[in-house]
Amino acid sequence: MSEIIIYHKPTCSTCQTVIKLVKESGHPFTAINYYEKTFSKSKLKGLLKKAGLKSSDVIRKKEDIYKRMNLAQSQFTDDELLDILVKQPDLIQRPLVQKGDQVILARPPETIKLLL
Repeated sequence: MSEIIIYHKPTCSTCQTVIKLVKESGHPFTAINYYEKTFSKSKLKGLLKKAGLKSSDVIRKKEDIYKRMNLAQSQFTDDELLDILVKQPDLIQRPLVQKGDQVILARPPETIKLLL
C-alpha cells in the first residue's frame, strides 16, 4: 500500500480536516508543509500532471495577491503560471494529496476518500 502524502498549509481548515480524516482512516501518511519545504517548479508540475490539472485550475482567486497581480486580466501560459505559483504559494489551492501515482486536490475535504 502506498503512503499518502499531504501537501498542506498548517493553518488551512480544509487541510486540517483532510489530515484528520486520513488519521482516522488508519492509513500511513506524511504531511508536508509546503511553506517550509517549498515546491520546485518540476515537483508542482508533476503533481498537477498526475492530478490531470493545469496551473490555472489550482489558483486561489479570492487571495489579495491574485487581485494585486491582476491575474484575472492577464493571459499567462501554464508555464508562467507555474512560476508564479512556486513564488507565491498562497495562490495554490490546497491540499494536494498524493498516493502512489494518484494525486487529487482534496477540495472539499471528503474527496480524500477517493484515495483511502
